[in-house]
Amino acid sequence: MAVTDFFAGEIATELLKQLITISRKSASCRSSAEHLILYMQDLLPIIQEIKLSGNELPQHRQRQLDQFSETLTGGLELANKVLNSPRWNVYRNIQLTRKMEKLEKTVSRFMTGPYQAHVLADVHHVRVDMAERFDGLECRLGAMKIGADGDGGCLGAAVKRVEEEERWCEDNLVNLGGTGLELGKMKVKEMLMKGKESSVVEIHGIGGVGKTTLAREVCKDSEIKSYFNNRVFFLTVSQSPNVEQLRSKIWGMVSGNSIMDNSNRFPQINLQYQVGNSARALLVLDDVWTLSVLEQLLVKIPGCKILVVSRLKFPPSVIDCSYEMNLLTENEAMSLFCHFAFGQTSIPLSADKELVKQVVDECKRLPLALKVIGASLKGQSEMFWTSAKNRLSRGQPLSESHELQLLERMKLSIDNLSEKQRECFLDLGAFPEDKRIPLDILINMWVELHDMYEEEAFAVLVELSDKNLLTLVKDARAGDKYSSYYEISVFQHDVLRDLAIHLCNLEGINQRRRLLMPRREEGLPKEWERNVDEPFNARVISIHTGAMTEMDWLQMDCPKTEVLVLNFSSPEYSLPPFLEKMPKLRALILINYSTSNAVLHNTSIFSHLTNLRSLWFEKISLPILPQTTTPLKSLQKVSLVLCDINKTINHSVIGLPHLFPRLSELTMDHCINLTELPPSICQMQTLTSLSVTNCDSLQKLPSDLEKLCSLQILRLSACPNLKKLPEGSGSLVRLKYLDVSQCVNMGCLPKGIGGCESLEKIDMRECPQIRSLPLSVGLLLSLKRVVCDEEVSLLWKDMEKVRPGLCQVPQECFTLDWLDE
Repeated sequence: MAVTDFFAGEIATELLKQLITISRKSASCRSSAEHLILYMQDLLPIIQEIKLSGNELPQHRQRQLDQFSETLTGGLELANKVLNSPRWNVYRNIQLTRKMEKLEKTVSRFMTGPYQAHVLADVHHVRVDMAERFDGLECRLGAMKIGADGDGGCLGAAVKRVEEEERWCEDNLVNLGGTGLELGKMKVKEMLMKGKESSVVEIHGIGGVGKTTLAREVCKDSEIKSYFNNRVFFLTVSQSPNVEQLRSKIWGMVSGNSIMDNSNRFPQINLQYQVGNSARALLVLDDVWTLSVLEQLLVKIPGCKILVVSRLKFPPSVIDCSYEMNLLTENEAMSLFCHFAFGQTSIPLSADKELVKQVVDECKRLPLALKVIGASLKGQSEMFWTSAKNRLSRGQPLSESHELQLLERMKLSIDNLSEKQRECFLDLGAFPEDKRIPLDILINMWVELHDMYEEEAFAVLVELSDKNLLTLVKDARAGDKYSSYYEISVFQHDVLRDLAIHLCNLEGINQRRRLLMPRREEGLPKEWERNVDEPFNARVISIHTGAMTEMDWLQMDCPKTEVLVLNFSSPEYSLPPFLEKMPKLRALILINYSTSNAVLHNTSIFSHLTNLRSLWFEKISLPILPQTTTPLKSLQKVSLVLCDINKTINHSVIGLPHLFPRLSELTMDHCINLTELPPSICQMQTLTSLSVTNCDSLQKLPSDLEKLCSLQILRLSACPNLKKLPEGSGSLVRLKYLDVSQCVNMGCLPKGIGGCESLEKIDMRECPQIRSLPLSVGLLLSLKRVVCDEEVSLLWKDMEKVRPGLCQVPQECFTLDWLDE
């Protein structure tokens, strides 16, 4: 049972109602019931916030909540028995009173114990729509993956810049949005805190003007949080939403009831059992594009007010009051521009004051344009500035629309990029708006398309981040020498994505280097269908649809396509037949955005992908591969994220070395039904990196793991049912990094681990069952860092005498600060 299934369902809410009734009617159980009511009232708002993050918890933590779920299910049955027990049955009532006291103690232990803190910490690490803090950057980045110096290298510098800018924006609200933003915040607050009980308020304005910034500042305001009892929910709708999923999510957020009926209406339930004004809530719908979508998302719940953020001004029939986001004043525009161009809020004495003013004027007081263009001119010569001013002044759009003006002016920042940087920026248009892009996907894509090494691709990423053309977002654990790219994500402002697509679409459809669908549609665009008689010369094709059968696809000829991105939202999906006509395809990315794993059809098409080098599957139910499958001789990287791995695969006789003779990196994260790895995996002599993380069902590894003679990275993080490593893993002579963090039931390291003569780092944090170390750890002469909890660090004290600073005890970050955002 998922955490949202439990807490958003009726178990907790029904129990709360029953407890309130018991406290009124049963004298013997009143004390226990009242204590339980307090616990539940404290717990439910926090879980509402966890639900708002939209993330699944790590599975071993999920298991703890499932156990607590069973406790409360039993509590609900017990409460019914208490209410139905007749007063004359004294003996039975005494028994029920004792059981109620026992239930109270069980819930108390859960509430006061470590579980809640652990859950909140994990959500803090993976939450959606958050610009995570980049605290705790570990040692340095290695040349093997990212390349760095002792201070974090290029990533460290990019991280610091993002951190400083975020801090500056928080501390200088007036400089960011000036009195206009402060005034807007005051007016929107007034609209929300006054007026009728269930009013709808809107913030509208052009793209890049700061609407979302204003909405987030309103959400963080202490008066707003107090007025709405900390029940403030933020949801991004985007240009191509799945309305039914959003409706279900909204209902779960606001009402605490995730059950939706099959009609087109929100179910109406009585929320009056909640005490006082606890039903009062604020729902923010950000980035709403159409009236029809908005009308379907307007939920009618007593006390719930809605704040809509949109580029459009919606009619009074759906909006009670609205606030138009204005452009910055001249002084505000100058301060913002100077911050990103010079690192201060005014024009330096050494700069040409008139020239700077002319450039700022050309940005038309648009915050995003000021930020991006200012960053692109930072450190450039006066001649370069003059050229930029002239190009800005010539960028006259076809109409006076601010949207077009913004795109035209933003184009300057792209023109100033190197050819490879520009091409990499344009590739970002291949991914859906308002979605984070795993860095692993992006790096692989750039390596295949632009003939780069990984180090060069990462350097390009940092350059784009420094120019504010994208934002790096990463898990707090990521960023060190052995970081995996899927721990780091890229986020791009939707206006910058619009710019990338706008520039990609300047050529004729058959001649475009990137064939991109800007938003989700039911099928392929009509424009593509009209041009299907000629070959499509795109090197990158990105498709975003719902369910697709084999008959829904066009017969497209794509002789030059090297990267295909299939974004979809459906439990059933047929791979496109035109994959046969992609002889140069090198990277295939399938990302399913639906709530359930998708079953793939037409998988036999893989036998034609002879040049495929990289494969990314996300939220897919993997098919059973027949023994006759044609080997994918070029495939080097496979990433399986949130995939359902059929149990029969675990016991199959599939010859993985035969299917993937050149595979070097295999990643499996949050995979379902993975109880053990196929034994044939140990025959993959080319495998250098094996990551099996957050796999709750994994119980053991193959006994002959030492046959992976090329393995350098072994990640087994957050696999709670994995109790030990095979003894042979101590013979992995090339292994450099071992991660068994959060393997809560792992009892020890292999006795012969000293045989891993190349081992440089071990991550064993949150492994409470490890109480001793094998004597052979003294033979680990290459070991430079052990990340562990304070108790485990004492086990390494003898080695620390010889190697000071060997152990690193990470700081715990169990706070609720992220709820404010």
